[in-house]
Amino acid sequence: MRIHLKTAVQQDYITVFNAFDEQLFRKLAPPYPRLKLLRFDGSMPGDVVEVELQTGFKSFRWTSLITERQVTDTQAYFVDLGQVLPPPLRYWQHKHLITKYGSGAVIHDIITYSTGIKALDLLLYPLLLGQFSMRKPVYRKVFGKAF
Repeated sequence: MRIHLKTAVQQDYITVFNAFDEQLFRKLAPPYPRLKLLRFDGSMPGDVVEVELQTGFKSFRWTSLITERQVTDTQAYFVDLGQVLPPPLRYWQHKHLITKYGSGAVIHDIITYSTGIKALDLLLYPLLLGQFSMRKPVYRKVFGKAF
């Protein structure tokens, strides 16, 4: 399954891209499940981000490896690929793409995931869409709302 969310912001794409650091990662964390950050290397290929998802009943590890990073005259992105995933996920890729848009930028969260069961993928879709949609107001607060 694929989710593609777009958020237009005021700041230029390079400034936005360079702000994807540990501080922004913490601001983007959803209210549930709570995330305990165990490791944050950055967004360069080979970097690792590891969190513990705390549900209140059980904790799950989630480890992602940064596999790609590119900056051009019109866009910048990095990709994190899930290495250790919580059940029921079997595959996770998140492309953090920032594109030039006039004097501002558009932040694209492009998520591809799979549980291995199409019906379960469909059931997870609205939950993941809701969780990642919560990033939009954070992006606008940090980078300015586009006019």
